[in-house]
Formats: sequence, C-alpha cells, structure tokens
Amino acid sequence: MTVSDFLQHWQLTENPFRGEEARTDGVFAKMSMPGAKPVQVTSAGGQGLTLSEGELATFHSDFDKILGDLRRPSSAVVFGEKGSGKTAIRLQISRKISEHNVANPGAKVLIVPYDDLNPYLDRLHERVAGKTYLESLQKVRAVDHMDAMLHTVVPRLVDALLGHVFQGDVFELPSDAKKSVRKLDRMMRREVLLLQALYDRPEHAPERTHALRKRLGIWPAAAIIGGSLFLYLFPLLIIAGVVASNLRIFPDIPEDWLNIAFMGATALYVLGALKFIIWDRFALLNAAHRVKKQIRVLPRGDLSYARSLRLLPPSLRDAANLPLTDADTPRYACFDRLKKILRCFGYTGMIIVVDRVDEPTAIAGDVERMKAVVWPLLSNKFLQQEGIGVKLLLPMELQHALMRESNAFFQEARLDKQHLVDELAWTGHMLYDLCESRLNACRVPEAGPINLLDMFAEDVSRDELLDAFDKVRQPRDAFKLMYRCMNEHCAGFTRGQSEWRVPRNVLVSVAKSEAQRVMQVIRGIRPA
Repeated sequence: MTVSDFLQHWQLTENPFRGEEARTDGVFAKMSMPGAKPVQVTSAGGQGLTLSEGELATFHSDFDKILGDLRRPSSAVVFGEKGSGKTAIRLQISRKISEHNVANPGAKVLIVPYDDLNPYLDRLHERVAGKTYLESLQKVRAVDHMDAMLHTVVPRLVDALLGHVFQGDVFELPSDAKKSVRKLDRMMRREVLLLQALYDRPEHAPERTHALRKRLGIWPAAAIIGGSLFLYLFPLLIIAGVVASNLRIFPDIPEDWLNIAFMGATALYVLGALKFIIWDRFALLNAAHRVKKQIRVLPRGDLSYARSLRLLPPSLRDAANLPLTDADTPRYACFDRLKKILRCFGYTGMIIVVDRVDEPTAIAGDVERMKAVVWPLLSNKFLQQEGIGVKLLLPMELQHALMRESNAFFQEARLDKQHLVDELAWTGHMLYDLCESRLNACRVPEAGPINLLDMFAEDVSRDELLDAFDKVRQPRDAFKLMYRCMNEHCAGFTRGQSEWRVPRNVLVSVAKSEAQRVMQVIRGIRPA
C-alpha cells in the first residue's frame, strides 16, 4: 500500500504531517488563510469543540500573551526548543497585524521582521576584524541592532515615498502618499531626509537622497547656493575690475588702490574657495567617516555618506543628530523620528520580531555566540520604548544561559516586565488538537471532519495517543511521529488487504523510537 492510497481513502488532498518548517508548510498556510472553513472536532478531553475558524487550534496557549494589545504594542521574550513553533508564532503575529491594519486603517501597526541576521553579522565581523567569530560577536552593541533595525525599515519607507513599490513591501501607504508627503511640516520633511541619508541601502544612496529631497520639496542649503555663486561669479567680478582698471573707467581712483583692491579680492576668493572646496569637504568627509565607523552593520563608504550628508540642511548635520559615537541617544532619537513620520501615514505602532538567531553562519547554533548577539537586546530601556514592541523568539539554550546571569543583569533587563515565556511548552492534549486540526484542514471540501483517533485501530486508546504526544513534546516531532506511523503502516500491508487504520503495535513502536530520538537530540548526541 502506498501513502497516496492511504490519503485517498481518508479523503485527504495532501499529507497533513510532512511539513517541518512553518515558512514552507503548505498545511499551516492553508489553516491560517482568512475564511478557513469551520471544523467540528472532539477535543482530547472528550468534549465537543467547535472551531469558528480553522486556524484556532494552531495557536499556542501563550499566543495572546506574546501578541499583546496591538493598540498599545508591548515586548515579549519567548524561549522555545527547536520545533516548538517559534517561526509559526512569528507568521501568526504577522497575520494578526495584517487583520488589525485592515480593521483599523487609521491606527495601523508596522511589522518589522528581524530574522535574517546573516548580512549584518558578516559585515560586523569584517569591520571588527576579530580573530574568530566569537571575538567579533562579543563586540556587538545594542546600537548595532538598532542600526540594523532602522536599515530594515527606512529603505522601504523611501521606496514608498519615491513610488518604488515592490511586491511584498512592508508598507501600506495611502494612495496619495506621494502628494501628502509635501504636506508634512518643514521639520518632519527634514527628518525623513536625515533617516534616508543615514540608513538607506548602499546602492545609489546619494542619488536617492537627491531624489527624495526633490520629492519633499526641500531646497538646497543657502550655504551651498551661496558657495556655488561665489565660486563661479566672483572671478567674473575680479575680471571686470581688471578690465575697468585697464580702460581707465574710474580715472579718479589711484592705480595703486586698484591694485590693492585686486589683490585683496583675489586673496578673498582663494580663501573662500579653499574653505568651500577643501575645508567644508574635509569636514563632511570627517563626519561621514565617523558615521561609517559607528554604523558598522551597513556596507557604505565614507564618500557615499558624505554625498548624502552634503544634501542635508546644516542644522541636521549637527553632532547631536548624527551617530558619531557609540552613544545610544542619537539612535533612540532616530526611532522617535521614524515613529512620528509613520504616524503621519496611519501607523501608530511598530512590532519588531526577532527570530532564527541560532541560524546565521557566524553563530551556527553556538550558545556563547548567541549570547553575545542577543544579550545587548535585553535592556529595559530598549524593550520598553513607547509605541514599539519587540518580540524576541529565542532558542531554549539561551534560557538555560539566562539562569546563570547575575542580579545586575536581571535588574537591567527587567524581564518581569517583558511578558516572559520561560518555555514554549506543548502538552499531549495540545498536540493532539493541533494534529487533528491539520488532518481536517487537508480533507476534501465536501468531506466532513473526522477525529484523529479514527485513523488508528480500535485497540488504540486516546490516552495512548496522548502519551505518545507527551513524549515527543514539540509540534515538529508530533508531525514526525504521525508521518512515520502512516509510512510504516502502509509499508506493512498490500493495497488489496484494505487495512486503513494504523494498528497499535505500529504506534507503540514508532512512539518509542521517536521518544528516544527526541531525548538524543536534547542531549546533543543526535543532529535531528
């Protein structure tokens, strides 16, 4: 018997249990679609349970605590084993925010995915030039993360304002955004330009600064206009003076005075040209170099920053506005600017979701490297920003490391205020309901829902199935258990025998094998 025969008998359009990664799991996506059909199931406790939406059984019991109130974004710190559903929670948060934005177009929430750390950590390793990845990562600062997060948002905002909208863009600006941007007050438009000059993509950043300045209706600084006029027009005045002297147009003025005036004007021009061409540009390059030195996660050079900074009004090039040191004040000011700008386009909050911190090449699952990267984020000042919620979805190994930290660390992190979930744990009952929901999500539309227990022989009790799920602990491992039960059952019978229910001996054998595998993975003596 093939698995396809088994699925066809149970009227399943696909295998409900083959998915192992939420991002590529078609069944999870189907269950999370708006308008998923209602499912009538019998819960593991034996009571009737009606799910008004097919997705409800996919939520962990701590999901509401993690999500919080989207009208007042808050942070959350979550620890979970591999396969416990952290990425699924990230996708569900994104889905809930999308629904919230549709229902509240004037009070939307911007989701900022911060789950691909590879480019930032690789760039940091290049800049810090540590002998090992660990040595480089131990120099990660909170401001490095803030710079990376701003870089995640600002280019998309600039794209939207310039009309360069791409599929899957994180921004949903009003249709008249390009027109309404000019209605922003003068200071707000300048702050948009400042954010772009600092945090836009490296490719063509100066050109985009120029294009955005035109879009915002910001004229070049008077000093730039005056300097340009001085460089090009003043020589003409000097030449005109020399011609007038030779033609004796002013016969009453002594020639010596005219010569002195000519030399003075020439000296003034040379000094002005030196200031405009050399001193001002040197000051710009110096500021650009200091910015580049501090924004370590972006691959921009001194010249790129200098060309963008040159187009800013002089007041914005003040040291208080630029990240010239490792102080966090300019970064928090940039976050405040971003919040004010987004509020003008209907966004009243931001949710930053940090996930997959164990996957970057520079970390490769190493606990000490993860600590070096994640610990700077565990700051009460950062996690408690007004209007910004940071959802940290972290591997369980970091929870064990956290318990060994000092009292001073806990006082700074104040995890008692961060909606802490010590462990994203799943009971056998929760996994039973989850698997049953996936089973019914794959049934053909005209078929009615069934119980998960219906797929097993009559001598298999509900308690035995619950106990098997209890031992594997995580959704990913529960799916592996069900997948193996189906495969091994099909391998033991021919199509002609018409045995469509998994016998008890198969469940017992698979459950024992899977429980052993899970324990070996936890102990680190087996890869998966």
